[in-house]
Formats: sequence, C-alpha cells, structure tokens
Amino acid sequence: MRILTAILCFACVTGALAAERQRIMPAGAKVAGPYSPGIVAGDFLYVAGQGAEDAQGQLPSDQEGQIRQCLNNVKAVVDAAGLTMEHVVYVQAYLMNYSDEGPLNRVWKEFFPASPPARSTIGVARLVGTTVEMSAVAVRDLSTKMCITPPDASSAVPISPAVRAGDRVFLSGFIGHDPASGKIPEDPAEQVNLALDRMERTLNAAGLDLRNMVFVNPYLTTGIPMQVMNKVYASHFESGNTPARATIEVAGLPGGGNIEFTGVAVTDVTKRKAVRPKNMDPSPTASPCVFAGDTLYCSAKSGFIPGVNGGIYASTVETQLRQTMRNLLDGLEEAGMNFSNVVAGYVYLDNLDDFSRMNAVYAQYFGPEPPARTTVQQIAPGERVEDGKGHWPTLEQISIIAVK
Repeated sequence: MRILTAILCFACVTGALAAERQRIMPAGAKVAGPYSPGIVAGDFLYVAGQGAEDAQGQLPSDQEGQIRQCLNNVKAVVDAAGLTMEHVVYVQAYLMNYSDEGPLNRVWKEFFPASPPARSTIGVARLVGTTVEMSAVAVRDLSTKMCITPPDASSAVPISPAVRAGDRVFLSGFIGHDPASGKIPEDPAEQVNLALDRMERTLNAAGLDLRNMVFVNPYLTTGIPMQVMNKVYASHFESGNTPARATIEVAGLPGGGNIEFTGVAVTDVTKRKAVRPKNMDPSPTASPCVFAGDTLYCSAKSGFIPGVNGGIYASTVETQLRQTMRNLLDGLEEAGMNFSNVVAGYVYLDNLDDFSRMNAVYAQYFGPEPPARTTVQQIAPGERVEDGKGHWPTLEQISIIAVK
C-alpha cells in the first residue's frame, strides 16, 4: 500500500508530460536551492534570480560592483542558452539599497547600450547572500523584439517602457507619480490611478489596452492602503476576468514612490483566457490564472484553505507551503497541466530565516530539473501570533509561470 501511495502521489505531480524545455546551467554555476539558473521553454528563456556573488562566492565591495556582477551572472545564464543580452526583454531588479537608482542605471547602460529591456525595480528587506538580485526573461527570436515608447515617456531612466517580443508585451514598472512634474500626490487613490494610467498609455502605444493584460504585479508600500488600491484597480478591469496578480508589499520603491505596476500582456486578446478552479469564487481584482497563448500566468497563492471558513490555519512555513502548492496545483490542473509544466516561480518569504525549511518542502514538488526561481523577503518579518480564531499570518507566497 505504501508503494502504491507513493506512485499515485508522484503521478499527481508529474503525470502529464511537460512542455519541451531545456535546463540552462552555466559552467561553474552554484544554486542555493531546488531551482534551475535558467529554463528555455517555448519562445522564451526564464532566468532565475541572480545575486551579486562572483565565482569565488565573494561580493564586490561597492554597490556598482555588486550590480555589475549581478548582471554578469544574468549574462552567464543568457550566454549558456546561446543568446545575448540583446535578447533580454524584461528584468526585475530587487535592491536592498533602493533609495537611489543612479548606480543601477549607470551600470545598466554598460549591458544595454541600445534597445534596453523593460524593467521594474523594487526595494526589499533581505536577499539570499546578496544585496541585489535580478531575474529576467529573454526572447529566443531577436527579430520579434521591439521596444515600445509612448510619446510622453520620460527618458530619465535608461529602460524601455515596454518591449514587444513575439505575442507578448513586457511592461516596465510604472510608479504613481505625475509624469510631467514627477511629484507624488498625497491622495493614495490618485497615485494608483496615475500608475495605471501610465501603464495603459504604454499599452496604447503598442496598439493594446488593459484587456490584453494577463499578469500584473502591484508593488505597494505602507503608504497605499490595500483596500484603496483594490478599489481603484477593480474599476479598471472586467470583474471575474481580471489578469492574474501577485500583490506584494515592499520595503520601498524608487523615488519614494508608494505604488508600482508591472506585468505582461498578450498581443492577441483571443489568445487570452482566464482559468478559475471550481473552489474559488470570481474576483474583481485577480483571476487565479490566465493563459497567454501556450503560457499560463498564475496569481500568487499563500497557504489559505479556500471556501467556507477559509483562511490560514497553519503556524509553520512548511505546512503553509504545502497548502500553497495545493492551491497552485488547482489552477494548473484546471488548465490541464501540473507542476512538470512550471518554468518559473517567485517565492516571497516573511522571513529568510525560513529559507532552508522552505526549500526542503518546495523540492518535493519538482523533479531533477526544477523551474527557475527567485526568492526574496520583501518586508520586515511580521509577528507570528494566532488571532484567536485559529488564523495565522501569511509566511510565504508563490506565483508561477507554466508552459504547455
């Protein structure tokens, strides 16, 4: 009976054949957990979060040196996939020293002197063994890459507001400030509207609009109440057919911003399809998963039990993570996929002290060639206290990308 149970569990995780894909391991690469430095699947290369350690495991002494080494580590994965940095279309930069984008922008120009990728930049509380980390997406066919710049875009930052690559448009992070003056309004709702309006104008420059969005990352600080952001956000999208979403509270944003929106759109809206497991009600703010052609973008999930009397009832990161993976699998299975189709994951931990415990459980859901992954602690740890009704605070969240 134990052998049969093990076989059935393995089939649940890996039952359907994954999309044809290739694991990318640069020479001498060292990984700090159950993930791959890069995964090639379909038309894209997904690069795991790369830190600033050199081949000897040392961090450069200055910030620009760390950023340069981080980008060199991204380049090593891109090169190993047979591509160049020109193929990179989107980067997420996670900085512990986030008050000044100047060092990042100066080094950025060395690696992307022309046709730079889209980029979002966020401030985080902790990273694994580094002070800067970057994940990336690169397109395999460079002829399909086109940078998108709306007429009113600022040239102060050396990034593309958006990049079209094949059937996708990757959007930079849009901060909630006045594009003409750069000033941040006092009203949180106005900040949210400004950020979404800037995103929509960029989509318009590509011949698209918000209906084409398949995934959105709202990054917000304590300066934006969650309920305010959700109310404004919901007014911009069709309820029950919104993009997938990973809403992440962060330590800070460039220029003192309080809200930043970044994400991915599909160029042909007929290739966009929202997916909702039967145990989840329609939402005015986030679809559980959304297809963009052959690629499924899934909202961030935590260890909540869905349905009546739902919530998080587990006090440890290991038990919460198991429920999170169950929730993610619900979306995958509704789309006819499973964990073998996952090509990239983004893990947000309440406390990086739980990194090893998270890895031990996370590894059980993937085979010998796990997806690319980025892991950050985005804010200071919360207090781990039960609320009197059996509920515990969220200790981890995970969003994923899967390819058929």
